[in-house]
Amino acid sequence: MDGFEKAQTFHDHSLISLFKSSPSSSSSSCSFSSSSSSSWTAEYVLQSLSPVRTGFDDSPLHEVAENEAIQSIGFLNDIVGQGRMEWKEVEKRFDRVAWTGGGPEPVVAWSEFGFCIGMQSSPGIATELLRALRGGKYWKSDITKTDLHNFWSRMKDDSFNSRMRIFFDMCNRNMDGRITETDIKQTILLTASINKLSVTRDEAEDYAALIMESIDTKNKGYIEISQMESLFKANLSKTVTTSPMKQVSARDSTENFHNSGSCEEQEPMSRAEVLFRTYWRRTWIVLVWLLACIGLFSWKFAQYRLRSGFEVMGYCLPTAKGAAETLKLNMALVLLPVCRNTITWLRKNRRVNYVIPFNDNINFHKVIAGGIVVGVILHGGTHLACDFPRISDSDRSIFRQTIAAGFGYHQPSYIEILATTEVASGIAMVVLMAIAFSLATKWPRRGSPVLPLSLRKVTGYDTFWYSHHLFVLVYILLIIHSMFLFLTNKWAEKTTWMYIAFPVLLYAGERFFRAIRSGSYEVDVLKVSLYPGKVLHLKMQKPDGFKYQSGMYIFIQCPQISSFQWHPFSLTSGPQDDYLSVHIRTLGDWSYQIYALFQEAVLSGLQGCPKLYIDGPYGSASQDHVKYDILVLIGLGIGATPFISILKDVAQGVKTAQSDHRMQLNKGSIKSISLLGYKRAKLL
Repeated sequence: MDGFEKAQTFHDHSLISLFKSSPSSSSSSCSFSSSSSSSWTAEYVLQSLSPVRTGFDDSPLHEVAENEAIQSIGFLNDIVGQGRMEWKEVEKRFDRVAWTGGGPEPVVAWSEFGFCIGMQSSPGIATELLRALRGGKYWKSDITKTDLHNFWSRMKDDSFNSRMRIFFDMCNRNMDGRITETDIKQTILLTASINKLSVTRDEAEDYAALIMESIDTKNKGYIEISQMESLFKANLSKTVTTSPMKQVSARDSTENFHNSGSCEEQEPMSRAEVLFRTYWRRTWIVLVWLLACIGLFSWKFAQYRLRSGFEVMGYCLPTAKGAAETLKLNMALVLLPVCRNTITWLRKNRRVNYVIPFNDNINFHKVIAGGIVVGVILHGGTHLACDFPRISDSDRSIFRQTIAAGFGYHQPSYIEILATTEVASGIAMVVLMAIAFSLATKWPRRGSPVLPLSLRKVTGYDTFWYSHHLFVLVYILLIIHSMFLFLTNKWAEKTTWMYIAFPVLLYAGERFFRAIRSGSYEVDVLKVSLYPGKVLHLKMQKPDGFKYQSGMYIFIQCPQISSFQWHPFSLTSGPQDDYLSVHIRTLGDWSYQIYALFQEAVLSGLQGCPKLYIDGPYGSASQDHVKYDILVLIGLGIGATPFISILKDVAQGVKTAQSDHRMQLNKGSIKSISLLGYKRAKLL
């Protein structure tokens, strides 16, 4: 196909897309929702099908093409189908606003036409429709019930010729049988305003010029209705006949229609079902975690309820010990969601990935951190406010008979208890965790303007990053704290190390592995681009053996800024590309610094760029797109970066499917066409 044919095909499809624009996408009848209208429109057209023969053969394939041509005139489909309105409802609306004019019949003002047909929320399109139905002559005169019934009958006529005539007349503003470039421009602007799209007049002029160039091949300066009819029929017939998979699906759908006689509308899911499908993975994980915490607390509470110390400290003792047991569990679990290499590996197992919500790993990390806060308050608060005062103030005889052996037969004062190794280490842990937890919250982590200026100077992502490493000291203090426990002398009861051994070793192993791997992943920057909005685009060398899937992300380190900080960025290159690329928006202190470094390198014309190291790849929610046939990609600003890689992957899938298609056609068979590639093609 040469360049002209490609351009013509593109503009033909653009015009078809324009004609498919639907007023119901932005508004709907006051009595019916737009969500139900779109699904009912196709059903309505199929049920009232009246195929028009165009000179092709009478096979079901061409019948489907004709049906698609009818459905392609999106204006009329949605106008008559969006509310399931019948003439009785239209008549009731007419009677509601009618008044007695000078004639024998009641009339309504022309401006009430939209209300009568259920299009009061789309007055612009209703006005154009009335002008087309009245042929452009005296169309602003009052409307009788007879006139309205005639208009409604024409609108309900599902034949291709009838709908094409109405739509053509809507575009043909001066009703001379010719659509000019100005008419197309006005239609584009009207369609854009109805669908709440931002299209300037200059853009509309460009689009109109392209459409005229594509269709008006004889340079007449106008389009006639025969050309528009040919555009719809030829384009859609070509779409059906040139796609083998489409042929199969079209033939099957036609046979199913003739066999069943109607199309059943799919029942919408209930709110409960929607909530279940959305949250069942998160729910079962959180429930298991809560049950584990409750079980451990209850077990330890019942155990210390029977100890001799209960006579001195009462229920404060089992409460503190029960909370301590949940702290052991949570201090172990909190490390698992941030073991990124392990999570990326587990994602590859489809069964595990199906039942465990790996996409919520950071959210679960935060939930466990909340559990730690609750446990610290219960454990530490109960000890400080209840247990220790009761020990120091208890009756000496009771003290000697119960817990004196645990204190060397010396009843300590409150200050002496605070000075012990177990209490001092516990207080130090609480202080360090309070610092790390506070700086990890939303406002300090992002340096929010809500904070006072003095605090903003000492907060931000860098502060969050470094403060989080205080947990190395916390875990060391936790081991020390667990070795010197009140009223616990048996080694078997000092179980903290049993809880945290595996998670700590796993996390430490991951950090060691990342350090080794990232050291070997020093990359050369191949290209630097600076975009408006302070967006930095880096195109980097792809290390040997570096494999990833679209939607994944990597960590980047710039030693000129910091040898310790690693920041995550979505890969915007496709898996098949021989390079890696990222887009970085300057939103924080580190991103501002790296933008400034590369900006200086570009503007000064330096030969070398700042040195970069990468670590990864790591899995993310975006890579789950391969599970679905239909995707809705929603991203604002720099948040759209993961979709660049996904779209490249989808485009590659389309090319692969087309290549497989050609190979199969050469063999005379279409049975083994790559279904995955074709489904992805439908996304585009």
